[in-house]
Amino acid sequence: MTALITGIAGEWLTADDRRLLQHPLVQGVILFKRNYRDYNQLQALVQHIRALKGRDFLITVDQEGGRVARFDLPFTRLPALGEIGAVYAQDPDLARALAHVHGWLMATELLSVGVDLSFAPVLDIDNGSEVIGDRAFSADPDVVAELGDTYCGAMHTAGMKTTGKHFPGHGTVKADSHHELPVDRRPMATIFHQDMRPFARLIKRGKLEAVMMSHVIYTSGCDAPAGFSRHWTQRVLREELGFTGAIISDDLGMEAAFCAGDVAGRYRACVEAGADIALTCTPELTAELLPSLPVNAPSRKARQACLSLRGEPVRTDSRPFWQQQPWVAMRRNLVELEAMEKNLLSQ
Repeated sequence: MTALITGIAGEWLTADDRRLLQHPLVQGVILFKRNYRDYNQLQALVQHIRALKGRDFLITVDQEGGRVARFDLPFTRLPALGEIGAVYAQDPDLARALAHVHGWLMATELLSVGVDLSFAPVLDIDNGSEVIGDRAFSADPDVVAELGDTYCGAMHTAGMKTTGKHFPGHGTVKADSHHELPVDRRPMATIFHQDMRPFARLIKRGKLEAVMMSHVIYTSGCDAPAGFSRHWTQRVLREELGFTGAIISDDLGMEAAFCAGDVAGRYRACVEAGADIALTCTPELTAELLPSLPVNAPSRKARQACLSLRGEPVRTDSRPFWQQQPWVAMRRNLVELEAMEKNLLSQ
């Protein structure tokens, strides 16, 4: 059975949240802005989850930078990845330095408060999508691959695993899969040589522990969204690209997922596609799903996939991250690099 990562209601665990987390298929939580008030509250929430579920339970978030950042100050307000790509056109070395600092700060800050994983980096190309845009490094797949490689390396240096998203590439379809079902009618060869190239390159280099699937239909490959398609998850991702890590669905509450039916049908589609983990990003959706499922643990493969994504912080300093010297030095580096970026782009 495919494991679940669920959303929770607010800043503290409710009785309903605790009941959801006790189901054997629920192997983690994903946090959002609704779950964050300040650093102390977040730390207390994480500690409460750990006390209830232990160290092997995943705590995750989308902390990409730019417009997709769930935790505000004192967490660093990181720029969108697209800003780094804009620098690359004029100074590749500066862009690589920015990508490294960005990835390290993001991962280090989260790990220090007990969050295992940010679903990052975005490996889509910026090619007309309403929902991707500056979340992507660049419109050039080779630039996305290069900066994505650097970013993944920085996350690994901090002790965080990586998740490339949204496979095989969401950046070329205009529609936002949160609100409608995007359809990509391009030839398979075009998708392989453009959108998929960053994923293929980073998989080959061993830089990705997880891949998140898109809720997009690619008509040249299959008539189902990629996350519900064995063609994409097994034939292409597993067999052709040789990916052995965790396969994660995008949120089953998104409008594009509704093509598979009710939430039970969407979950079954994930199971049939061979996904290891499915996201149900609201507790209401998880509560709707669980009564239709057997009270079983996830498959051994899915359980191992979850365990493989635990955070392993390189440093175990118990002080807040802003009191730790490596963070202070890296934060100073970011300020200096951003000043160089501003000067470069103003010329």
